[in-house]
Amino acid sequence: MSDGFPSPRREGLHEQTVSRLNNLDAQVAAGFEAYPYTYPRTHYARDVLAAHPANAEGQLDPGQEWPEEEYALAGRVTLMRHMGKAAFADLNDEFGKIQLHFSRQETENFDPTKKIDLGDIIGVRGVPFVTRTGQLTLRVTSWQPLVKSLHPLPSKFHGLQDEELRARRRYVDLMINPESREVYRTRSRMLRFIRNFLDSRDFMEVEGPTLQVVPGGTEAKPFKTFHNALSHEFSLRISLELYLKRLLVGGFERVYEIGRNYRNEGVDRTHNPEFTMLEAYFAYGDYNDMMRLVEQLLHDLVVELKGEPKLTYQGRELDFSLPFRRLDFVTTLREQAGLDFDPLDLVKLRAWSDERHPELRKVPDYKLLDKLSGEYVEPLLHNPTFLTDMPLAISPLVKVHRERAGLAERADLFVAGFELAPIYSELNDALDQRARFEAQTARREAGDDEAHEQDEDFLMALEYGMPPTAGMGMGMDRLAMLMTDRDSIRDVLLFPLLRPEGTAGPGEEEGAAEVTG
Repeated sequence: MSDGFPSPRREGLHEQTVSRLNNLDAQVAAGFEAYPYTYPRTHYARDVLAAHPANAEGQLDPGQEWPEEEYALAGRVTLMRHMGKAAFADLNDEFGKIQLHFSRQETENFDPTKKIDLGDIIGVRGVPFVTRTGQLTLRVTSWQPLVKSLHPLPSKFHGLQDEELRARRRYVDLMINPESREVYRTRSRMLRFIRNFLDSRDFMEVEGPTLQVVPGGTEAKPFKTFHNALSHEFSLRISLELYLKRLLVGGFERVYEIGRNYRNEGVDRTHNPEFTMLEAYFAYGDYNDMMRLVEQLLHDLVVELKGEPKLTYQGRELDFSLPFRRLDFVTTLREQAGLDFDPLDLVKLRAWSDERHPELRKVPDYKLLDKLSGEYVEPLLHNPTFLTDMPLAISPLVKVHRERAGLAERADLFVAGFELAPIYSELNDALDQRARFEAQTARREAGDDEAHEQDEDFLMALEYGMPPTAGMGMGMDRLAMLMTDRDSIRDVLLFPLLRPEGTAGPGEEEGAAEVTG
């Protein structure tokens, strides 16, 4: 009887795909359902392995059997060896791998096992035993095909070391590379720990809007989109900050969000246009209070994931023991760059930079300190280090330093040479904030498309009064890189942004590899 859908066509399909479909036809002819709706799995492969651990020498006694134990497993076949009246296979599920043994004598419907292709998903029932070589194996008494894989697992995919393919075909990467699955499990554990840490300190998790009329909270170029029903252009958010601060005005005193930001910028080892941030704010604190919270969070996280406050990143040990080192921004830049004048003297700094760094001549004066810090200071900051008291010119939402002119109460946390978390005493003077926004507007009108837009509704909120506030933002993708020892942000994003296949950027031939910094 027809189910109302047209029969699938096989003309034009690759011969390997047709061969696999023919194998599926043979299994259906043997009485199996082509695509069953469910399978009553009772255990994972790891459960069988855990129930029968090896001895102290890492061995099991050949010939051991446990006929009273029956397990129902399901997973993907990644190895298949037929040997006449018997066959061995490797079955992989999310949490492990186990060897299967099929035989004409003990397995129902043995003959259709010859139509199992690598990559197929099957369900099996059986009892454990130990082979002559000492390998724990499931003796299959019955089995069922669940999904026919229409593509082979090419040998070149074994390990899937090509970064482009790993990012573009993440499903194959996860299928083949157990270490890749572990990266994303670790990332999940990391996020769960952070939420628990903040929740236990009376922070409330919230969600701000992703579509915003005025994107704000940092200097970045936004992505634009048009909403048809409202007949208005909106921007994807570039920061979580301004809506979280509105909540502080409203009376919530401890809030955080873990969410996506979008910035229309380049792609490199530590940047992806779509990325995940943690932002947290608490009332009646300052940047010193937030530094203490952040270093405690990261110390406890590393201990949770690694068993001690140390980890190895790209061959170098990083020590998250408390307290983290604190370095003064101006003093450190002056020392490392060998300056014989105050770096806050932008006239002298510009002349010095133009002579030694002609590549920075187009950088605006107010961003020059930040660029030079990236050249001389940041690469030296391997162990967790707070670079404190940053220039006011690059901190438009931060309080003026209470003791040092030209500086802001801001500290940037660096680990392994890259910025992980800026930390602030948040600006809550509405008139000062308006003046800074107006200065940013002037920069936009002069051609700086990353300058902060003026958000009148946010200014209105500040005019109602926001309490003294400590704030911070932390890149979750960069933190995941540290926790999983990955050198590229693409390796900790399940689906990083890539140029569509078959397209080329300016100056590239079609199909050229993606440039990743």
